[in-house]
Amino acid sequence: MSKYLGLFVTEATEHLEALGRELVRLEKTPDQAQVDALFRHAHSVKGMAASMGFEGVATLAHRVEDLVEAVREDLSRLDRPLVDLLLASADAMMAQVREVEAGKAPADAPELIASLGERLRAFTGRAPTATRVNQAQAFASPGPTQGAPPGGRPPEVDPPLPGEATVATAQVPAAEGPGAREAVRAAPAAGAAADAPPPVTSGEPRLGAPTQLSLSFQVAPSCQVPGVRAFLVYRKLTGLGRVLELRPPLEDLKAGRLPEGRFEVDLETPGSEGELREALAKVAEVELVSLAPGRARRAAPVAVAPPPPAADVIAAGESARTVRVRTELLDYFLDTVGELLLATSHLRALGKALPEANQPPVEEGVDRLHALVKDLHDKVMSARMTPVSVVTDRLPRAARDLARRTGREVELELSNTTVELDRAILDELGDPLLHLLRNCIDHGIETPEERVAAGKPVQGRVSLSVQRERDRVVLQLEDDGRGMSAEKLKRSAVARGALTPEAAARLGEAEALLLCCLPGVSTARDVTDISGRGVGMDAVKRTVEGVGGTLEITSVPGRGTRFTLRLPLTVAVVQLLLVGVGEEIYGLPIAKVLGAVEADPARLSTSRERPLLPHGDGLLPVHSLGELLQIPETPCSGARPFVLMESDTGRVALAVERLLGQEEVVLKPLTRPLDLVPGLSGSTILGTGRPIFILDVSRLLSA
Repeated sequence: MSKYLGLFVTEATEHLEALGRELVRLEKTPDQAQVDALFRHAHSVKGMAASMGFEGVATLAHRVEDLVEAVREDLSRLDRPLVDLLLASADAMMAQVREVEAGKAPADAPELIASLGERLRAFTGRAPTATRVNQAQAFASPGPTQGAPPGGRPPEVDPPLPGEATVATAQVPAAEGPGAREAVRAAPAAGAAADAPPPVTSGEPRLGAPTQLSLSFQVAPSCQVPGVRAFLVYRKLTGLGRVLELRPPLEDLKAGRLPEGRFEVDLETPGSEGELREALAKVAEVELVSLAPGRARRAAPVAVAPPPPAADVIAAGESARTVRVRTELLDYFLDTVGELLLATSHLRALGKALPEANQPPVEEGVDRLHALVKDLHDKVMSARMTPVSVVTDRLPRAARDLARRTGREVELELSNTTVELDRAILDELGDPLLHLLRNCIDHGIETPEERVAAGKPVQGRVSLSVQRERDRVVLQLEDDGRGMSAEKLKRSAVARGALTPEAAARLGEAEALLLCCLPGVSTARDVTDISGRGVGMDAVKRTVEGVGGTLEITSVPGRGTRFTLRLPLTVAVVQLLLVGVGEEIYGLPIAKVLGAVEADPARLSTSRERPLLPHGDGLLPVHSLGELLQIPETPCSGARPFVLMESDTGRVALAVERLLGQEEVVLKPLTRPLDLVPGLSGSTILGTGRPIFILDVSRLLSA
């Protein structure tokens, strides 16, 4: 079973995250469809855990399923304490899944199970239902490390209903696709005779002589895996009686070769027609078209075997094929394509050294190669693109918990979260967005009493919107709370020694609001264990800039604050301004460059021995890049270039020796020990084959 462990962790995590999201939505607007979705998620986790032999997870999921079933019968039973209990159960199951992922036996949760049972008894007057036997899982006997009971059998709980597993049914590795997964859920017990009728599994006695029935089925045209759905029907029927004939044959069924999506089964069963219809109704995307008495016939030997791998089933169908791919493999593809881009640039540079008569055909070939490699790069990037909802779907639950802890009433609105970003950027955004949300709720939104006194609605509002702007994605997180004061931030920064009074006076409002990103600078009256302006905001800004983005803050005291994150679509390719100091070349991210000017250093004014460069209506402090990097500079007289840049403490002028132009490069992350050097954010290789470092000016200035 170990080969299915990764698939179990992935799917169980998806179901549990969805369970939490649905609970938060359901608490606000009770709806029968959402309760049904809750039931499906709990049912799926229960069945998958039972198939893998994780008894603790299966038992807890079964109790959640029972309680959700009680809510299904009466929506008025759903109240805030019950939602708290169900969310705590989802968190406990998530912790158990994480333990499974780490190779540990998941811990039991007896207190939660008891609490769930008590609520169920209070609603229905009966004890929790016993787990139901399902022979289809008899083969899944786990080893000792899987938490199996002494008998070596997993808890016999119904597996996920077909169609109620993860929505990405076909989006799994070909070796571990739905075919493999359904084999886990539906394969017969080891040693079972191929043509022997499986044992009765409903838990109820079947009386009376067997009857022969002819059944006709239609698979929905929209079904992506018709073979898997048809095979599930076949397995259901083998559990209810003996299959006499299958049309088309089983091999065609498993391969998805179903003429017009239809197939027929002749069955001999001691069960009733009602039992058949009830069992078959649980198979999604398959309709029972007709059920009629069948004529007597001899049972055909039908081999019982799991269906082929998912890739084969999908390939035989008409739907587009999709598979899950490890992010590490996509990273490798992207890195390799990046190397091809660098090699192409190198070829272009070599071509320029050829005689002019030989250059045109070489340039034509290089251009063609570059176009192909660029197209390949774009395709790999599109495979890495992921909806922002992957990160934002976790925020409603976090907002609910934070509001409960702080005594606030908060409504979180999410809009346009289907916009896609590079997965590498999204992986970095989870913690920053959560921290910004904490700040909005803990220090932005006022208490209900304060909001009433200010003439505001009792319930505060936090909104997150996502917009695509050409080659950037803009995330805006806004609250209607008390806002921040730029003047207070200036005073706090000066008091903590982060700025001089003169420097603080030169800052505009937008730059002053960014002072909350300096460690220890805050306008919050109380710094709590949840958040505080200035506690972690420096990490937020650094993370956003680390992926090539920018953070902007606007605020109106008494009306609210808006955080704007402008992010690139990808971190793989970046635009750099190349500058020279001594014999070295460095790259400065274009996103942080405001411009460049030439000036004579001898004519600059000074303040506290710091040169100041006139710019607009103010003066910018000047820093020599050579001095910051401790690189001997080439002596020169007269005007020299200055690069105007954004930094954590405002705008600065960076004195360099040479401006070498802009270049689009493939970003390479730093490895130990270079990632520990302050001021370095990455590296790249120029078209000439020369490696250079990319600088983080803010960290370089604070080092």
